Amino acid sequence: MRVRKAVIPAAGLGTRFLPATKAQPKEMLPIVDKPTLQFIIEEAVASGIEEILIITGRNKSSIENHFDKSVELEMELEKAGKDDLLEEVRKISDLVNIHYIRQKEPRGLGHAIHCAKSFIANEPFAVLLGDDIVQNDGKPCLKQMIEAYDEYKTTILGVQEVPDGDVDKYGIVDGKHIEDRIYKVKNLVEMNILVRQSRSSGVA
Repeated sequence: MRVRKAVIPAAGLGTRFLPATKAQPKEMLPIVDKPTLQFIIEEAVASGIEEILIITGRNKSSIENHFDKSVELEMELEKAGKDDLLEEVRKISDLVNIHYIRQKEPRGLGHAIHCAKSFIANEPFAVLLGDDIVQNDGKPCLKQMIEAYDEYKTTILGVQEVPDGDVDKYGIVDGKHIEDRIYKVKNLVEMNILVRQSRSSGVA
């Protein structure tokens, strides 16, 4: 069964980014002229994802508003002859089929993903963190991970090396090299799951 669904936990309070996130979700902080979350959803779409569930919380309505159709704005842009902007705005609401569910209390990443249980059913799915962008000018990172999942049929984590002095800031894995850039995880601390199979307990 191929990976066609993705879950994006976006219910956190964003305390690391205060005061910028006091009234604005961290996922909506812009990188130049585009919200962080839009980059992540565009990567998911480019990787073949067809449906996305965003786990939200209080004060996150701007996320839904951004990816919804804005009739009034489109009418104003059309009236002003700003066709390029009009096309850009319309593309945002047509990116992909997006669903929303609210995590009613902050109980962590694992609980947020558990909130997606009925959306996922027994399908394999991707988990994309709403404030984590991986830049790749070639094949999207998520696409590479999905291809690894298709080959190994087990949970896939995306990891990267960090300096020794920064290991306390990240989830850390101890892995055994299998081939190319594939490692079997032997041990880990603070796991961030990016692709998993709902019934699998193996990790590659």
